[in-house]
Amino acid sequence: MDPLVSVVIPCYNRARTVAICVRSVRRQTYPAIEIVVVDDASDDGSAVIAEAAGATVLRLDTNSGPGAARNRGAAHARGEILFFLDADVALEPDSVAAAVAHLLSSPGLGAICGVLRPESLLTRNLVAEYRALQMYHWWLAHEGPMEGLHTALCAMRAEVFREVGPFNPDLRHTEAPEYGHRLRQRYEVRGTAAIAGVHDHDTTLRVLLPKVFLRARASAAEVRPGEALGGATARVLASGLVLAAALALPLPLVAGPAGLAVPLLLLAVATALEAGTHRRVVADRGVRFGLRFALVHLLYQLTSAAGAAVGTGQRLWHRLTWRADPTVGVPR
Repeated sequence: MDPLVSVVIPCYNRARTVAICVRSVRRQTYPAIEIVVVDDASDDGSAVIAEAAGATVLRLDTNSGPGAARNRGAAHARGEILFFLDADVALEPDSVAAAVAHLLSSPGLGAICGVLRPESLLTRNLVAEYRALQMYHWWLAHEGPMEGLHTALCAMRAEVFREVGPFNPDLRHTEAPEYGHRLRQRYEVRGTAAIAGVHDHDTTLRVLLPKVFLRARASAAEVRPGEALGGATARVLASGLVLAAALALPLPLVAGPAGLAVPLLLLAVATALEAGTHRRVVADRGVRFGLRFALVHLLYQLTSAAGAAVGTGQRLWHRLTWRADPTVGVPR
């Protein structure tokens, strides 16, 4: 008999996509599924839309973050397997079946994560297409062991979730890496393209860049021993070099034209560190789009590095404050 899979969908103000998400789950080829949408105190009618699309809907009284919503859904779920899915992702039809096959064939597998396809679900302007390609080429086109945990679409046995414990509801932006760190102490985490979906990406820099800054700041401020900060070392270094190049832009005012060599060299090294991503984008979309992608990517890297710098400063300040007066609380 096929084990029941509980698809748990945290949802906050996703009226635009939640019905698409629920319907994509209902179209799965795997036969034994329940759909649990946890509405995180939305004010746009998301809960009503999800219920009309065929999901069981739980409601949180106050907006508590995705970790708390996943915990509520997992506590309610009846399935032997939990499949966490974001409300702005349309899941491809064989994904749940692939997740079950991976988990049943590998007892030491703690979680199996999927990929997001390199296109945006509803809007396809420059920013949305940039984000879709950037996420795909950076860290989602992945097969095999993973250092992190990608909770937009991932599955685990319910008994493993109970053993490891719930997501930390106090972490609004870093609950996934923190949970992945705990999970990897006991189990393997893997990724596979057999589990896939299409994400509704942000469509303007005005929306995207503040999110990037906030998440980078939180990641740096809340990072724990053994956790990865911001992904692969080369990507983190490249973003740091872009920030250094921006800070070095006034050098020509002091050193003359020769001072321009410093920021240009820093940008060249940063670009070289991510040459693989840029080559793949140009191969997929052409030189013209590749240049536009590179410009948006520089803004992304600059924002991410600035957020990480602020978060690191906050973390160091908290440590110094705690050492001076332990009654203020232990830093993360």
